[in-house]
Amino acid sequence: MHLRCVDCGETYPADRLVTRCQCGGLLDVVIERTGPLDRSAFDRRLTALTGFDHSGVWRYRELLPPLPDAAIVTKPEGNTNLYEVPGLAAWAGVARLVLKHEGENPTGSFKDRGMTVATSHALWVGAQIVACASTGNTSASVAAYAAAAGLPAIVFIPEGKISAAKLGQTIAYGARIVQIRGNFDAAMALVQEAAQRYGIYLLNSINPFRLEGQKTIVFELLHQMGWETPDWIVLPGGNLGNTSAIGKALTELHEAGVIGRLPRVAVIQAAGAAPFYQAYRAGFREYHPVTPETVATAIRIGDPVSYAKARRTIEVTNGVVAAVSDEAIMEAKARIDRAGIGCEPASAATLAGLRQLVSDGVIPVGASVAGILTGHLMKDTDAVMNYHLGPDAAHHSLANPPQVIDPTPAALEEILGDVL
Repeated sequence: MHLRCVDCGETYPADRLVTRCQCGGLLDVVIERTGPLDRSAFDRRLTALTGFDHSGVWRYRELLPPLPDAAIVTKPEGNTNLYEVPGLAAWAGVARLVLKHEGENPTGSFKDRGMTVATSHALWVGAQIVACASTGNTSASVAAYAAAAGLPAIVFIPEGKISAAKLGQTIAYGARIVQIRGNFDAAMALVQEAAQRYGIYLLNSINPFRLEGQKTIVFELLHQMGWETPDWIVLPGGNLGNTSAIGKALTELHEAGVIGRLPRVAVIQAAGAAPFYQAYRAGFREYHPVTPETVATAIRIGDPVSYAKARRTIEVTNGVVAAVSDEAIMEAKARIDRAGIGCEPASAATLAGLRQLVSDGVIPVGASVAGILTGHLMKDTDAVMNYHLGPDAAHHSLANPPQVIDPTPAALEEILGDVL
């Protein structure tokens, strides 16, 4: 196992506290494997009730960095469900849609998959302190896994720009919280400088070991689908770590002969935070950061650090990038919520983007699609309340405000007459 720069090809030992190449490029973890991959081992481990085999990450350890057992920090994570709701598929316009709900991870988002591997690597290399910049989900996950590992954690967050639920998680798990007067990108710049200056182990998705854990979203998804590859995988795009991880996972599975073809990947950004979409529209000939603004706080990022790796995913899978409005995101979220699944706004970009791509003729009506929901409904209840009770609620077809009545049978019958 070693690290390799995606730009210049320079290599580094895997036991070093390094997250970028000297040239400034991003690093990949390169795992040297010998012999064929035995998929049956993954099946056998499904029956485990405890230990590493019970983790939806470490169950796939042959495809992950070979870290010593003593260093592994697991809650366990993964084991997230697939949901197939014909009504949502019909609304999106496709023949089949399965939604993998990463909000079912221990801290309520997909970040836990990456954090178990990166925190374990931090212990292995002897890190003394860990840190991240965050719009909320990463900070909650870092705080939780650092606490489990016995490591102090510092999180840098944009002041007033994350939900109270996510901030509450971070406070509860005991991390030191630094609020930045600025957006996520300002926090990201500062935490990178602090990591370099003070030797802090950085746990953002710029860390290649984070992405190794996030690869298991695809491993588990395809395992649940009997290793039958869908035509498309659709997911939200913010800092683009998941996009990068999914591309790497698909490439490795294909090279190992586990899957016979690569699905196409569609990355969906919020229109108010869409630098990757703009670069895609320009044929990746140019890239410009933006000042982000969207109701989907988890993807409110204007200068994603994993841009180069995410571009590689789109190119390797013949993928596409789309951008959707906040209104489309919230309508899709309301439909996912009403299906009894629930998600935070950023997750709903998946369904909104899928519907748009089908309408535009990019994704065929007969396609088999796997969508990724990245965060739990309870991550942002303020967005729920505003949609259903806010000043524009009357314009929302699925608005469901509580109804106040006098405590009498007559009053009850008046409002429930249509369902009684």
